[in-house]
Amino acid sequence: MNINQFGKEGWTPDRIGDLNGKTYVITGTTSGTGFEAARILLSKDAKVIMLNRNAKKSKDTIATLKQELGNHIDVLNIVLDLSIQASVKKAAEDVLKTVPQIDALICNAAIAQVPKQTLTVDGWESQMGTNYYGNWTLQALLFPLIEKSNGRIVTVGSLGYNMGIKTIKFDDLNWDKDYTPNNAYSQSKLAQIMSIYELQDRLAAASKTTIKAYACHPGSSRTNLINSSGSFMMKFIFNLMKLSPLTQSAEKGAYPQLMCATEPILDQGGFYGPTGRSNWVGPVGEHKLEPHAKDKAVAKKLWEVSEKETGVKWNI
Repeated sequence: MNINQFGKEGWTPDRIGDLNGKTYVITGTTSGTGFEAARILLSKDAKVIMLNRNAKKSKDTIATLKQELGNHIDVLNIVLDLSIQASVKKAAEDVLKTVPQIDALICNAAIAQVPKQTLTVDGWESQMGTNYYGNWTLQALLFPLIEKSNGRIVTVGSLGYNMGIKTIKFDDLNWDKDYTPNNAYSQSKLAQIMSIYELQDRLAAASKTTIKAYACHPGSSRTNLINSSGSFMMKFIFNLMKLSPLTQSAEKGAYPQLMCATEPILDQGGFYGPTGRSNWVGPVGEHKLEPHAKDKAVAKKLWEVSEKETGVKWNI
C-alpha cells in the first residue's frame, strides 16, 4: 500500500482554501456525495453550477443550501438528464452560455444495479448510456471551456469497475445476452474510469498539460444510489450494510471528488478513494487500481467506439 501523501488522516476538506472566483460544475447534487461536494465548495465561496434532471428537487436543494450557508451563495441548477443525449447537449450549451470558466467538472451522477435490461432513448443499455455515454458527451462538449480555464475533469467511478467481467464487451455492449444488473453497472463504471486514463494519454500526446483529468470513487458511502434504481434484494442488502462499520457518511464519500477537483498537486496517474478496509472506508488518498482498468488496447477501442456511437468527438 502506498503511504498516504496526506498523512494518516488522509485528505480532508480543511486543505481547501478560499475558492472565491472559482467555478465548479457538478452532476447529481440533490442528495448523497454530490450534495455534500456542492455544500463544501459553496462553503469555501466557490460558484457552483448543479446539473440535475429534477428541477423541483434542485430548487429544494438550493433552498436547503441557502438556509444552511446563507443567501449570498452563488449556486444555480441547469436541467440535465444524462440518459438522454439531447438533454446532455442542451445542458452543455446552457453551461457554456452561463459561465465564462470551469475550474472543474465533477461527474458525480450515476445510476446503479438496474434490475432488468433497459434501453435509453438513444438505444443503449441504460447504465452504459447514462453513466458512460452521458458523461462522455458532457465532458467532450465542455472540454473547450475547461481547457481555456486550465481546469479539471473529475470522474467519480466506483469499486464496481472490478466486480464484473473486467473488460468491455464490445460484441454485446447492450447485454442482449446474459444481462445482469451487476455486470452492466460494472462495465459502465469500468468504461468511465478507462476513458479518463485514455484522455490523459491523449492530452499528453497533444502537449496539453494544463488540463488535468482524474478518476476517483466514494468507497462505500451511505447514499440513495442503490435505492434509486436497484432491485428489491439489492436495496435490502445495501440498507442492512448501511448499518455496518463497512460504510461511511455521504460527506466522507464526497472527499475523493473534492480532492481531485481542488488539490493543487495531485498525480493524474493515481486512482483516489478511501484507503481503509477493502477501500470501502478510511482515510482518503491514492490506492491500487487493477491493471485491467488501464488496458491500453481496450481503452483506445472504447474511445473510438464512443465517438462512433455518440457522434461526438473531443477537440483535443
